[in-house]
Amino acid sequence: MAYCSNEAAREAGCTGTDAEVAAWIGAARERIDAYTQQCFEPTDMAVVADVSAAGLVILPRRVRTVTAVMPVLEADDGPSIPSSAYRVTSSGVLGQIDAIHLMWGGYDDLVAGAESYSGGWLGLWERWGAEQVKVLGSFGYDSPPLGVSLGNALLAAHMQGQATPSDADAAEDPSLQVDDEGNNVAIEDTDDAPSETPVAPSASTGSTQVDGLLAPFLNRGYNLIGGV
Repeated sequence: MAYCSNEAAREAGCTGTDAEVAAWIGAARERIDAYTQQCFEPTDMAVVADVSAAGLVILPRRVRTVTAVMPVLEADDGPSIPSSAYRVTSSGVLGQIDAIHLMWGGYDDLVAGAESYSGGWLGLWERWGAEQVKVLGSFGYDSPPLGVSLGNALLAAHMQGQATPSDADAAEDPSLQVDDEGNNVAIEDTDDAPSETPVAPSASTGSTQVDGLLAPFLNRGYNLIGGV
């Protein structure tokens, strides 16, 4: 899913065929994802986050739904804890934060170590000594916010402008693929689907204007371990 339309990118200054404009939009989206470390559409993924002494787990993405919470252990992940043992809050609700609140309650006599006579889930968690949890679920915004859509359009035009060779460059290197207007048309990938590989963080999109638009959506200091 693109964060903006071809028309919006053209209005921002991007030129070329529909396929070429779509490719620049896709390239710009990749930079936006790397810069913000955020999901701007519903995305199923797994994230790992630290557990505070009070049992608060601040999640590194806007949470939509949580399907499993499990401790991260040295040998392997522990069993999923029941939903009755935690509470989920989302920044999608005004005044809330994206977090798992481990309430340490309940027990399960069918899970070794979590039996009622062993202290339930709290007793098992203390024996685990886990400092992190893995959370599986759906994360991200319902749709790209206006600032992100505008940033995608502006960045697509900005990146194309930086990549377009001058007349002198084209004359020196005839292998450059340019159209009659002098636009670099070497980019051919029009698949704007998100990559299944987590994008490495970036310090900037390459445009200070776009950086400013995306500043409210920055997500720093977290580690995405898996995405679908």
